Amino acid sequence: MKERILAVGDIHGCYTKLISLMKRVKINPEKDKLVFLGDYIDRGDQSKEVVEYLIHLKKEMPSAVFLLGNHEQMLLEYLSRENINPFLINGGKKTLDSYFGDGGLSSYQDPKIIFPPEHLEFFNSLFPYYEWKDYIFVHAGLRDGIPLEHQDSFDLLWIREDFYFSNFTFGKTVVFGHTPFQQPFIYKQKIGIDTGAAYGNKLTCVELTAMKFYNA
Repeated sequence: MKERILAVGDIHGCYTKLISLMKRVKINPEKDKLVFLGDYIDRGDQSKEVVEYLIHLKKEMPSAVFLLGNHEQMLLEYLSRENINPFLINGGKKTLDSYFGDGGLSSYQDPKIIFPPEHLEFFNSLFPYYEWKDYIFVHAGLRDGIPLEHQDSFDLLWIREDFYFSNFTFGKTVVFGHTPFQQPFIYKQKIGIDTGAAYGNKLTCVELTAMKFYNA
């Protein structure tokens, strides 16, 4: 079996879709390179289960790469009390319900909320981007004309049209999530694979360089 590089789009707490997708992909831990593009939590009902699965996968497949999404960044800012409301109004209440039970918190503003240490370690270990051969993997995208190592962290997590509709190329194909499309987005050395799993659409994985798409 040849080495495959596979990237998985935004999961957003859709645990059932994640399990179904991974069964279809049939990962070989010894040969495959697997990259997750961030946004594991929020919006869906099973964020805790998703994170537990990914932590277990990371132990079984140390070569797997997990990127930081804007939703994980909002969670970290919420937990540090740096910025509370963006997390809560962007699906964070679903994540808290997943961890603590629906209505199990006296207040979503409670500063004493404690996530499992292993989960906090996972959130704090996420990478801003990843390069592999002819590919760059990032959650949201890149700003034109700026070297990868000098990209602003806000753009890596939040940029949209300025990136994916740009004619600028970075010398490598950029694989990204963040912006939901009905179908995978392919344009000017860019591949977008957030296909709106949290909005009733599919969860997508792309196999490179074959450009084979899996979904659930």
